[in-house]
Amino acid sequence: MGCGRVGATLAQSLESRGHSVAVIDQNPDAFRRLDAGFSGNKVTGLGFDRDTLHTAGIDDTYAFAAVSDGDNSNILAARVVRETFGVENVVARIYDPHRAEIYQRLGIPTVATVRWTADQVLRRMLPMGTTDEYRDASGKIQLVQVDVHPGWVGRPLHALEDASGARVAYVTRYGDGLLPAADTVLQENDTVHLLLRVADAPAVERVLTSPPAVGA
Repeated sequence: MGCGRVGATLAQSLESRGHSVAVIDQNPDAFRRLDAGFSGNKVTGLGFDRDTLHTAGIDDTYAFAAVSDGDNSNILAARVVRETFGVENVVARIYDPHRAEIYQRLGIPTVATVRWTADQVLRRMLPMGTTDEYRDASGKIQLVQVDVHPGWVGRPLHALEDASGARVAYVTRYGDGLLPAADTVLQENDTVHLLLRVADAPAVERVLTSPPAVGA
């Protein structure tokens, strides 16, 4: 739902991967953002209206994304699709980061556009400690990017895990993702991505943004 720049890009990316796609927007002019070769279904209407959803093929839908420019419309459509039509793979774009956290706790996966963008910009300006990259539906587990103290360079990644209690999910090295092996060593300019419990984030940040303890 939503054929703005995000919705049009998402629809075309899905179709290029071989998926059948339907796009809903209440403004028929919005479909002009789609490439001329787009072969998916274009449905004019409200994404939370049942008749509109039936026209779009909701009864045979695997996943639904609500990416219009309205928070209320997105969350309403996501709830209707999940609770009325039983579609499990549902995500809503939410501009208000506080509301996004609430809906996340209610089990509705959200993408908090403003917070994500602000975090990414700040990440490129200043050392940030940890930056939230993803949370599971319960809001209890998160994937974070962490600025590791230079003192950890040259040490195996499992030393970071042992000291912090977090798990290294992957490392970005020279722009490429790297899944760590048992003997992978942290190199200068590596970006470390950790999986941890949300409640543990402050403690993990304190450990890894400080030099290793003497003798560790």
